[in-house]
Amino acid sequence: MEFFTTPEAWISLLTLTLLEIVLGIDNIVFISILSGKLPADQQKKARKLGLGLAMITRVLLLLSLSWVMSLTSPLFNLGEWVSLDNKEWLEKLAISGRDLILLSGGMFLIYKSTHEIHLKLEGEEDEEGNVKVHSFVGVIVQILVLDIVFSLDSVITAIGMAEHVEVMIAAVIIAVLIMMVSADTISGFVNNHPTVKMLALSFLLLIGVSLFAEGLDQHIPKGYIYFAMAFSVLVEVLNLRMKKKTGKPLALRNKAGDKKA
Repeated sequence: MEFFTTPEAWISLLTLTLLEIVLGIDNIVFISILSGKLPADQQKKARKLGLGLAMITRVLLLLSLSWVMSLTSPLFNLGEWVSLDNKEWLEKLAISGRDLILLSGGMFLIYKSTHEIHLKLEGEEDEEGNVKVHSFVGVIVQILVLDIVFSLDSVITAIGMAEHVEVMIAAVIIAVLIMMVSADTISGFVNNHPTVKMLALSFLLLIGVSLFAEGLDQHIPKGYIYFAMAFSVLVEVLNLRMKKKTGKPLALRNKAGDKKA
C-alpha cells in the first residue's frame, strides 16, 4: 500500500473518482425512475440497494481483470456470415463478449426508455389516477441488469486510467458513497418535475443508442453526448426558473401578440 503515499496515486484516485461519478449519473437517473414506481416507503431502500449492487458489481469486475479484458476478444464475425471482403467492415463486425453486453444493454435501455415515455404520455392509470405500482424484486432485477452494463463501461475506463487495482476499487467505493448521499435529492427532483423526468428518459434513450453503437464498434465521442445533455439541462433550468417566476407554463406565440392555442 506504499503507492498511496505518492502524489501520482492520489491524483489518479481523485481523477478516477470524479470520472466514476460522471459515468454514474445515468445510473442514478435510471434507478430514480425505476424506484419511483414503488410505494413511497420502499423507494429509498430500492435506491440504496441499487447503488449498493452497482458498487459490488464494479468491485467484482475489478477483481476479475483478466476475465474483463478477455471480453474484448472476438467471439464471431458477422461480416464472415455474409461473406464480406472489406477488412475495415470485418473489423467492425467482429463481435466480442463486451460487444454482446453493450448491444443487449443498449437494446434494453432503448426499449425501457421508449416504453416509459409511452406510459408517461399515453399510458393508462387506475381508477384513482395512480400509476400502477411494480414489485420490489422486479425493480431490483431491472436495476441489476443495467448495473452490469454501466459497470462494464466504467470498469474498462478505470483499467485504462489507473495501474493499481486498489486505486480503482477505492475510487469506485468513494464515488458510489457520494452518489448514495445525492441519490435522494436527485430522485426527488426528477420525480417532482414531469418535464425533467421526460428529459431524463430522453437521456437514457440517447445513452441506449450510444451503447448499441459502441457494441457495433461505431464509437460516438462522449463529449458530444455530454454536451447535448448539458445543453438540454441548461434549457430546462431556464424553463423551470421562468415557470417559477410566472407561476404557470410558458405559452408559445405564432404571431406577434397571439398565443399558441
